[in-house]
Amino acid sequence: MSLPAFLCLRRSVKTVRCFFRSAFNVGLISTTGQKRRTLASSSCLWDSFNVQDNADFEDRVLKSSVPVIVDFHATWCGPCKLLGPRLEKLVDSKGDKVHLAKVDIDNLAELAMEYGVSAVPSVVAIKNGKVFNQFVGVLDEDKLEAFVDKLIGPSDL
Repeated sequence: MSLPAFLCLRRSVKTVRCFFRSAFNVGLISTTGQKRRTLASSSCLWDSFNVQDNADFEDRVLKSSVPVIVDFHATWCGPCKLLGPRLEKLVDSKGDKVHLAKVDIDNLAELAMEYGVSAVPSVVAIKNGKVFNQFVGVLDEDKLEAFVDKLIGPSDL
């Protein structure tokens, strides 16, 4: 079992909000002075993640039982900065039906080459460990949603 991941935001001197994720739950701890509140949440901000290395990609993308959209991007890429938030919003709206994996091509160049990435942003849809669909560039909202819906399939909509 992995340790919980925390993201803490200090709202004032006395209030700290920590979003946490563990193997069993996702929620929010709000601390005001000595009082603590825990709120459980079914909405998961962890449907999108940054791929750390090839082993992480294999575990979280290729072995995933849920379809995964892989966003090959670069920090210096302007169109990537437009597409990334659109993908995150769309994946978040689909709940647990699809996940988003972000791959920085400067850090994982071999992985990008393995998937034929020659320009960024490149998006690859992976289902059951195999490439299902892909596109290069920025799509408008309707085409992007159609791309994701095709990956999820009509029976899951």
